[in-house]
Amino acid sequence: MNNFEFSNPVKVVFGKGSIARLPALIPERSRVLMLYGGGSIKKNGIYAQAIEALKDYPLTEFSGIEANPHYETCMRAVGLAKREKAAFLLAVGGGSVIDATKFIAAAIHFDGDPWSILAKGATVERAMPLGAVLTLAATGSETNERAVISRVSEGRKLGFATPLVFPRFALLDPEATYSLPANQVANGVVDSFIHVIEQYLTYPVNAKVQDAFAESLMRIIREEGLKVLEDPLNYDIRANLMWAATNALNGWIGQGVPQDWSSHRIGYPLTVLFGLAHAETLAVILPGVMQYMRKEKEEKILRLGNVIFNVTEGGADMRVEKTIAAVEMFFRDMGLKTRLHEYGITEANLDALTGPIDQLGWKLSEKGHIDTKAAREILTLRL
Repeated sequence: MNNFEFSNPVKVVFGKGSIARLPALIPERSRVLMLYGGGSIKKNGIYAQAIEALKDYPLTEFSGIEANPHYETCMRAVGLAKREKAAFLLAVGGGSVIDATKFIAAAIHFDGDPWSILAKGATVERAMPLGAVLTLAATGSETNERAVISRVSEGRKLGFATPLVFPRFALLDPEATYSLPANQVANGVVDSFIHVIEQYLTYPVNAKVQDAFAESLMRIIREEGLKVLEDPLNYDIRANLMWAATNALNGWIGQGVPQDWSSHRIGYPLTVLFGLAHAETLAVILPGVMQYMRKEKEEKILRLGNVIFNVTEGGADMRVEKTIAAVEMFFRDMGLKTRLHEYGITEANLDALTGPIDQLGWKLSEKGHIDTKAAREILTLRL
């Protein structure tokens, strides 16, 4: 196991009716800016619960945060927060709303062009406090210190991380996810599963606790994910998926182990250029990464196949193939497409999809050897 330091300061309040706890978590008389997406929270009762809980606070609202939050939208929210003299930001939504709120929190007090936080890794010295009311089990953003933002005008999707944007609290009520469309639920299942994969499917460093925890999360996400589409109002299924998704990216399973994240980075342009949801990009790319790096990842692929998919028969090469196929079939069973051509993407688009890797100087994978050429080969495997 590699050396590490770990701290996660987010207070989690989990369970039915947890939104009513907001007054106990936000400092009294704070001027709150509540941020949310397209308005679905007004149809499912979450908005009404939040408004009731915040009735004694000076409150301003900002809506319209996209499924993949736009830098331009975030900057409009920054302007509103400054004009209204907001003192606390409250994200009510899924990972995109929370990611946007983190960037807004960092940008409000930033001295200079906020885009440099994303494009140049500029240091964030101060951030506005924020909290999260989670409505979608997927990204784990509610309990970590990172965010990803798209700048539409430049066709770029970039991330940043700083401990200053850890939410002060995260309210997780599984009932808040009941009214989600089936495709969003499925995307959340696949997203959280692959978050675990990115931290697990590398090479062994004898991190027994992290590996065992990661395997339990993948097993739960797969089992409950296959159930939830048939039984969407089952509280226990929703609760286990929500808590698993949070633990998939709260930092714990990634401590002391090598991490990959190449599927995420290679997939960013698919969102910016073709509008694919984040999980949709991952379902396409991950099997290609596994195929391309099958030798480097062989030991962990074999363990994944054995522990999660019950792949036990045949030689090592055959079990690797069966495991990759099982992963792809799981995504298809969740209703996601797994090939580029299913989205109308062809070989003619590959230069545009791999361009950002060169432009940003990325060397991807746990070994840092996936460059533009390798990324193109991975994408070619997924046509």
